[in-house]
Amino acid sequence: MRACTLAFFFLFAGVSLAQAQEVCRTVDGAKVVADDTKKQYLGLIASKYNADSIFNKYGTYGNKYSSNSIWNDYGHYGGTYSSFSPFNQYTTKPPQIVKDNKTIGRLTVNKSIKGGLSPYYLQKCPMY
Repeated sequence: MRACTLAFFFLFAGVSLAQAQEVCRTVDGAKVVADDTKKQYLGLIASKYNADSIFNKYGTYGNKYSSNSIWNDYGHYGGTYSSFSPFNQYTTKPPQIVKDNKTIGRLTVNKSIKGGLSPYYLQKCPMY
């Protein structure tokens, strides 16, 4: 069922299933780092069972009440109006996706950011 949902989501978004799976594999294990002066660590793109995962609802980085979680609607890194939030559709400084000490993309819903990847898109990956 999850694979069918994933296939439908990505095909609807104009991305082939093979491309979608490649994106999921590429970002798996990557760090999410704020684009602020502190370069605040915001967790990992990893399984919801990983303590540091942004998808672990009980962990520091996936909890909607944590100050360092992108899912905190009222937080510095998750609010709709915060300039460092992936959910601010107008931000120019969304969190970086970092793997092997290189920025490989940005976590954002802003469609004009090159290399931008929505957190909602990542939630559809089968490993999360």
